Amino acid sequence: MNPLVINLQKCSLHDGPGIRSTVFFKGCPLECVWCHNPESQSYTKDVLYNEERCSRCGVCISKCPNDAIYTGETMICLDKDKCTRCGTCIDYCVNNAREIVGKESTIKDIVKEIEKDRMFYEESNGGVTLSGGEVMSQDMDYISQVAKTCQAKGINVAIDTCGYVKFQNFEKVMDHVDLFLYDIKLIDEEKHIKFTGKSNDLVLDNLKKLSERGANISIRIPLIGGVNIDDENLEVKKIIEFLKPLNIKNVHLLPYHSIGKHKYDKLYMKYEGEELFRPSDEKLEEIKKLFEQNNFKTKIGG
Repeated sequence: MNPLVINLQKCSLHDGPGIRSTVFFKGCPLECVWCHNPESQSYTKDVLYNEERCSRCGVCISKCPNDAIYTGETMICLDKDKCTRCGTCIDYCVNNAREIVGKESTIKDIVKEIEKDRMFYEESNGGVTLSGGEVMSQDMDYISQVAKTCQAKGINVAIDTCGYVKFQNFEKVMDHVDLFLYDIKLIDEEKHIKFTGKSNDLVLDNLKKLSERGANISIRIPLIGGVNIDDENLEVKKIIEFLKPLNIKNVHLLPYHSIGKHKYDKLYMKYEGEELFRPSDEKLEEIKKLFEQNNFKTKIGG
């Protein structure tokens, strides 16, 4: 089975250099508390419920072959354990209140869509970015072939990754990738486990190996109040010390935002990041200067 794709976003300006098409694959090994794409976390299809469109007519309840839908106190609810994502409820919903998230796409279809914007890539030194979820945790024969085909057609290829995969996955695509956009969230392992559900040993080790292999890497650091930001910038300083010996010059600082918070209700999920916050502009500039003082070319934003 081919990997599931959530979206192929055209004319993106925040996922690498120039104008890009970004392919969002479904499924990620991390569960970041602040995740703004919760629909990308699972490797299976999801049902997204738009409550504001729902008239509560109950047709979806009567038509569900698995008795997975029922009336709650304030909304139509879903038993995820019973739901098989068959799409029957969607077929019968006249208000389009439900939709399936995740679609299989062949390599040929993906590349065909990417090629449509070749003119924009050429004029802006852009290209395609393979993202997620976590693209590096997908079927790597598939991902490698997409990257290889795009590169053969003269399209710049970037990979946006959290790094939590076996290094053999990177080895499969390295020859066909022009740029890795690599996330570093925390150096403190206990905090990394607390906020993402996984240790960062593999993440940091893979970054070292990529650097040693001479890969072109831009570091992306989400800056999140309540996670990796404090008055003394202790975690930021740890990140700088870790990066200094590596073959890395470009750093992007990504301020926390809660734009994706509304998606959690639609997926019948609870948002755990209520106490997180965006650092002040003054704090962002302070951190930017710290990186610049250590000879990193630093930008606030993607």
